[in-house]
Amino acid sequence: MDAPKWFIATNRYGSYCVPVSSRHRPAARAILDGKVWEAGTLAFLASHCGAGDIVHAGTYFGDFLPALSRAVAEDALVWAFEPSSENFRCAEITLKLNAIGNVVLTQAALGARETEALLRTGTNKRAAGGASAIAAERRDGFSYESVRVVAIDAVIPLNRTVSIIQLDVEKYEQQVLEGALATIRRCRPLLILENPPADQSWFAENVLAMGYEEAGRVDVNRLFRPRAAAG
Repeated sequence: MDAPKWFIATNRYGSYCVPVSSRHRPAARAILDGKVWEAGTLAFLASHCGAGDIVHAGTYFGDFLPALSRAVAEDALVWAFEPSSENFRCAEITLKLNAIGNVVLTQAALGARETEALLRTGTNKRAAGGASAIAAERRDGFSYESVRVVAIDAVIPLNRTVSIIQLDVEKYEQQVLEGALATIRRCRPLLILENPPADQSWFAENVLAMGYEEAGRVDVNRLFRPRAAAG
């Protein structure tokens, strides 16, 4: 008999398909223990999404999806992006387990433009899970897969209003924001970033210059919002 590829776990928000290869990762361990990962971030998203859509990346196995699908307004959507083939398959199953219909799940990384990239998915001995990251080149001792990259501005239709862009993309935030500047300018969403761009001058010239300012932290994430909405 083949070894199972995933576990099914539950918490107060719903059920999850957790990759067996990720059982050592913090988010996976929390879900497998029946807990909520980044509960503060989920509560913030739920209380601030308003009537608009949420853009959520990286989705991993869907640990945020049941909560976000409940939180958004009746006609709103969650746009979820996950490049890893294993994580994407588990996120698909998580959606099915919860009969979720208001999440648009895309197997792709977010970036500045449509292209292909190399995703580092772990070492030869252990999966990176939610820490999978875009890599510039292959290195010995690591595992990789080629993935599609898309831009928020090209994927989110102009007739959709985005309330929040939430990014956990392993220090690829600048590239993602480059591909979202038109959406940010049009919708003025809240930005929740695990890692603001290391190039502070780029961030200042392209995002903060639109009237954004840092407005606090939630879990390990930093919050940026338009000054007019501060307070």
